[in-house]
Amino acid sequence: MDVKEAVRRAKTYVTDLLAEEGLTNLGLEEIEYDESRNVWRVTVGFSRPWNTPRSALSNLTIDPALKRAYRVVDIRDDNGEVLSLRRRETINEE
Repeated sequence: MDVKEAVRRAKTYVTDLLAEEGLTNLGLEEIEYDESRNVWRVTVGFSRPWNTPRSALSNLTIDPALKRAYRVVDIRDDNGEVLSLRRRETINEE
């Protein structure tokens, strides 16, 4: 599979798996290919309703600062099988 197919599969997998969580702003963050394992490692980011800060000030602004969650999807290159989905820790996590 090529890089575009790996990204498409990762986004579809995350969207389907977390469909009931109201994901928004799903996008590609990182991608790498592990030649030793023949696995694509695709990191996607997204926002969820409960991650959005709600305050009187944020309600007045046009574009409230949305927090993002990041997930890493490992996909087997030869058959497109999703092997894992895991949370990617970020430096600024509270």
